[in-house]
Amino acid sequence: MASLPVKPLPSGHLQLHRRNLIIPPSMGTVGFKRHNFSGVSSYDLCIDESVRHMRSLRSSSNRRPVSKSAGVSMPVASSDDFPAVSWESWKPEKTTVAPSLSDVIWPAAGAFAAMAILGSIDQMLNPRGISMSVAPLGAVSAILFTTPSSPAARKYNMFTAQIGCAAIGVLAFSVFGPGWLARSTALAASIAFMVITRANHPPAASLPLLFIDGAKLHKLNFWYALFPGAAACILLCFLQDIVCYLKENFKF
Repeated sequence: MASLPVKPLPSGHLQLHRRNLIIPPSMGTVGFKRHNFSGVSSYDLCIDESVRHMRSLRSSSNRRPVSKSAGVSMPVASSDDFPAVSWESWKPEKTTVAPSLSDVIWPAAGAFAAMAILGSIDQMLNPRGISMSVAPLGAVSAILFTTPSSPAARKYNMFTAQIGCAAIGVLAFSVFGPGWLARSTALAASIAFMVITRANHPPAASLPLLFIDGAKLHKLNFWYALFPGAAACILLCFLQDIVCYLKENFKF
């Protein structure tokens, strides 16, 4: 059998195995000449210059940069590896139905009634230097009246977090005294407490800070765990039931 000359591949040419070779007919003309040497098959590929150019562009675009240090080659992360920035969280929540007038009036009326009642109690407690209408109760009112079915509005979450976080604030003040260390420790411990007890109620995290910075509350000591936070929440829960009833039965 006469031996046929083999055309050498160009320098840097990509050697393709027969089983992995997939070339669309539209990309160019490809010629194959098979030669056998000791039972081993080889191919002489004749690919148009345009096809080689297109493949070189594709391989260079898909190639990731490689960092070489101390004999170790590691791929370097490119901008394509990171997800695109999503702006959905900056947009208002998409709802199918616009809030009705009753969804606006009754929660607002409930918050007004809550602060009015707590203000009246404050007038009776003023001689003792104690106030019921503390700032965290405003956040509690917003949760109870506007989103009564949310996890933060559950009775277990609310009372567990209110009592536990308030007690943590008193303990942190007793150990560290007033200052940034007491505030930082109390806030971190309050968040850990809510996670462990599964009592997600964000307004309660402000109770330790309120106690540490409020000199008039220091006289309450550990009674602060029940008053004014937990005690005022009993009133807010009662008003929440009234607001929910009005929203269901008096719609306009």
